[in-house]
Amino acid sequence: MADKVYPSAKPPAAAANINPTATANRPFPTAKSKLYRPPGYRPAPHRRRSHRSLCCACCLWITLVIFIIILLAAISGAAIYVVYRPQRPSFSISSLQISQFNLTSTTLTSNVNFNLTAKNPNKKLIFFYDPITVSLSTNDGVSIGDGALPAFQLGTKNTTVLTSTVAAVGESLDTTSGGKLQADAKSKSGLGLTVEFDSKISVKIGGVKTKKVKVRVTCEGIKAGLPTVEVVASPAPAPSPVATITRTVTVASPATVSGGKCKVDMRVKIWKWTW
Repeated sequence: MADKVYPSAKPPAAAANINPTATANRPFPTAKSKLYRPPGYRPAPHRRRSHRSLCCACCLWITLVIFIIILLAAISGAAIYVVYRPQRPSFSISSLQISQFNLTSTTLTSNVNFNLTAKNPNKKLIFFYDPITVSLSTNDGVSIGDGALPAFQLGTKNTTVLTSTVAAVGESLDTTSGGKLQADAKSKSGLGLTVEFDSKISVKIGGVKTKKVKVRVTCEGIKAGLPTVEVVASPAPAPSPVATITRTVTVASPATVSGGKCKVDMRVKIWKWTW
């Protein structure tokens, strides 16, 4: 049987050659806990970026949702336009007459009769109008009178004629307005007038009816002659001792409306601004 070989207890030659003095003088690393820190020193806290990342993600999603909504609205509007081809209804003053116009330096009494023609060129759109307020003024902005028109429905490919009267009874005028109105009344070309119609309108497209929106129709370029007073003689009744009887008659002059134009404006109000 072979003998067991045991390692020698003698240290290796490399270990025996180590200089103990050099080993004792070797510097040891300083522990981290013993590093010098100035008084009041506090380590800076770690920044948390989770809150900022959450805000950025929310802004990104909100922007994406708004973009999608705008895109869908644009697509829907384009589809409606292609299918229905919507057009604005047209308006015109077909006739206008001033039957009474009594003007002093401080007051005005007037009576104006007019016809408003409304046309709907659309084949699939129906317009619903609320009661309409009418304002009549000169081109200088002096009010001649106010009136109203009833609510009405403007059907597809339909033309509607509305008749109304604008009147003012003893309306007070300041010195400036009275002077302007007297100067305009003496014009040989006639009294320049502007008519404004204010109402609310809703549109029926197929089976859907939209919300009401304010609308204003402004008609300009109308020239109206003032009524004249004429003396008319008529035969007297048989028992009367005189042969004829004379009386004064106020004759209204028809206005020139061929050059008049009416424009339609949608009045959309956002906070304090109106378009």
